[in-house]
Amino acid sequence: MLDLLPNLHLVANYGAGFDLVDVDACRRRGVAVTNTPGVTSAATADLTFGLILAVRRRIVAGDSFVRSGRWGSDWAAEPLKGDEVVGSTLGIIGLGRIGRAVAQRARGFDMRVLYTRSRADEDPGYRPLSELLTESDIVSLHVPLTEETQGLINAKRLALMPDRSCLINTARGQIVDEPALVAELVSGRLQAGLDVFADEPNVPLELFELPNVVMTPHLGTATQATREAMTSVLVDNLLAAEAGRPLPNQV
Repeated sequence: MLDLLPNLHLVANYGAGFDLVDVDACRRRGVAVTNTPGVTSAATADLTFGLILAVRRRIVAGDSFVRSGRWGSDWAAEPLKGDEVVGSTLGIIGLGRIGRAVAQRARGFDMRVLYTRSRADEDPGYRPLSELLTESDIVSLHVPLTEETQGLINAKRLALMPDRSCLINTARGQIVDEPALVAELVSGRLQAGLDVFADEPNVPLELFELPNVVMTPHLGTATQATREAMTSVLVDNLLAAEAGRPLPNQV
């Protein structure tokens, strides 16, 4: 595509993640790349927590139960029994803007928060990835998609997660080995809240009927205020490029 646009000066990405842009190829051609970071953090963290609550407290299953007319004397039956959020352990993979926003929300639920990131840390909440997966009731992904993070959560690492623990992904689908995750979910051993998938908009058919999975169609930034803020940041980058000024959000 870049070869078809010899006069291109700027690729202004609408979103914080820029994995769909070949940044190296742009750099070689002298094409600048910008994104819209920061303004996406709150909405994505809110959705992350929404998925945590929906999975752990069986909210979607309960909604379906009511809508199907099955609510009766068996409302407290085993299929609708969930897991606590308060007091549980949340493991955050990637402590950037969104990861920190999720940690902030977790404190309001009296959760024990662990985290891992690319460099080791002396903080008592830091854990190497394998230890974080072993200790966490809920694991939430907040790393960008790069060569290093593609397939980061593979079958071996999924196997480290405790029975009935929950994987939340509002980052990128390719960070997880999707077939391996599907196998764990079909077995019923793990639970998941997924806003992203490896081959969007295609979703593995095996997930459609599973009661231990809550799915949303990449809604991380889908609020009126956030989309307006993203648009404003995008336009600021366009105007700066047009005027020859430094770009506010150059990748």
